[in-house]
Amino acid sequence: MTRKYLAFDIETAADIPGPDFNWRPHRPIGITCAAIVAGGDAQPVVWHGKTNAGTPAPRMSRDEARQVVQALVAKVAEGYTIVTWNGLGFDFDVLAEESGAAEACRELALGHIDMMFHIFCEKGFPVSLEKAATAMGVAGKLEGLSGWQAPRFWAKGEHQKVLDYVAQDVRVALAVAQVAEGKNSFSWKTQKGTTSSLPLKRGWLAVREALKLPEPDTSWMSDPIPRHSFSGWLKGK
Repeated sequence: MTRKYLAFDIETAADIPGPDFNWRPHRPIGITCAAIVAGGDAQPVVWHGKTNAGTPAPRMSRDEARQVVQALVAKVAEGYTIVTWNGLGFDFDVLAEESGAAEACRELALGHIDMMFHIFCEKGFPVSLEKAATAMGVAGKLEGLSGWQAPRFWAKGEHQKVLDYVAQDVRVALAVAQVAEGKNSFSWKTQKGTTSSLPLKRGWLAVREALKLPEPDTSWMSDPIPRHSFSGWLKGK
């Protein structure tokens, strides 16, 4: 039976230099906004930090971030399966720190499907959401803005552009999850422009299931990414 998917994504506040987005040395990096969308929803639900006047704040407060956690927990209790793209290594890690609800975020992270992490555990390398959307015939991310640029646009007061961006990201993630499940196969565009695919014999795996997969052969890589770079925070400090 098809699962009830709920896509989740955040955008952050700190301006991390360079497109490689090496964010951990700069933490806490804050959250400007977050979004969820479920199959059948007309529009995503979007949160952002608010000033006393009700205008967008530079970043969410701890209480505002905790409200996002509570909403996700409630959705899981309703039978939804959360899906993300790099939610294990980024979104839930950041949300745990910003909300102070580390244990709840760890449980959410372990129980949800991080599609990128699943692919990484199978293949040994990550794939971008845009490359997946292109190969699977899904409408892609919002043009004119990248995730690492979002904090700059937010700081300049272009809040709606960032809110539109995070809303589109969850739409894309949800569509990729659903299309791949329907085909029992995931596809992506390679750096060479060809299309590669991976059978999903058991469907998408939750993080706790993906962590049990055997390590793939990465001997051909000059600098393979260790699995703990995504999952290390689950063990706490």
